[in-house]
Amino acid sequence: MTPEALAATHARAFAGQGRAWSAAEFAALLASPHSLVTGDACGFALGRVIADEAELLTLATDPGHRRQGRARACLSAFAEEARARGAHAAFLEVAEDNAAALALYGAAGFTEIARRAGYYPGRRAAVVMHKHL
Repeated sequence: MTPEALAATHARAFAGQGRAWSAAEFAALLASPHSLVTGDACGFALGRVIADEAELLTLATDPGHRRQGRARACLSAFAEEARARGAHAAFLEVAEDNAAALALYGAAGFTEIARRAGYYPGRRAAVVMHKHL
């Protein structure tokens, strides 16, 4: 997927929830050999693997394609690819009030390990989650 396609899907997925990532930001992330993307223009997971740890940076599903298992499939593929690249653990951050994402990550085996107060706009905390791969 191109940075432009990622940015467009991200903008639709996070409409009304703050600033979406730009194509330039996606291009910069994709330029790193540590980055990995799973999915397609309807939904994707983007993260990176450094040493033996993976970090999920964003998971986005186009609103017209939600409730079809796309996010779960992208997250699973992300974990598989991270494992194949040598990661033993995965981390992510999610807004404390994002119940759907918290449920998805919990069902995928992630557990809360910390919180970052005021991390997101509106002074919302970030829930830091971890999963052994």
